[in-house]
Amino acid sequence: MRITVFGATGGIGQEVVGQALAAGHEVTAVVRDPDRLPESMDHAAIHAVARLDDPAAVRTAVAGRDAVLSGLGSRGRKADGIAERLTGRIIDAMDAEGTRRLLVVSAVPVGPVPVGEPLVDRLARKAVAAVLAEVYADLARMEAALERSATDWTSVRPPKLTDGPCTGTYRKVVGGAPVSSRAISRADVAHAMLGLIDDPAAVKQGVGVAY
Repeated sequence: MRITVFGATGGIGQEVVGQALAAGHEVTAVVRDPDRLPESMDHAAIHAVARLDDPAAVRTAVAGRDAVLSGLGSRGRKADGIAERLTGRIIDAMDAEGTRRLLVVSAVPVGPVPVGEPLVDRLARKAVAAVLAEVYADLARMEAALERSATDWTSVRPPKLTDGPCTGTYRKVVGGAPVSSRAISRADVAHAMLGLIDDPAAVKQGVGVAY
């Protein structure tokens, strides 16, 4: 499969690239600064590297691809509209090239509260949402842009991210979130994204993932 990965130097992006290469996929990495690609990444196996700030390169990177995966997002509490803005750039490039399948990383609080969520988890969700209000507002606008687009999108919504290993064992809810979603590793988020590429039930849906 031919896959393009945006945010390939980030925690989830690196995992997507590594797991995709290990599975035998052809990978194009799109980053703001190619020099930031880690030495541990098998550059020889990557089909191409493009810069995110080069519109022509972005269009070339998504042209003829089977799927586009994005781990782009804020790295702190100040989102500055980065998820909405950069995802919009990806959507524009995909529209121009006729590429359809797009999977992005969002967050559990952007989606609906699970039925039967315990009070302690509801309170924790509200507390985190208050601290990261700007980040979640940016992600909500990103998801709204996805809904307006012509892409076959999926928004993968994890809770707190950890640096744990890829277990391949986690809960997944299409159109919602697992009850008491508290944590999941970046490696397992990447695993879920790759596994959802060919899942028709996940198209134009948010998918909650958590242990």
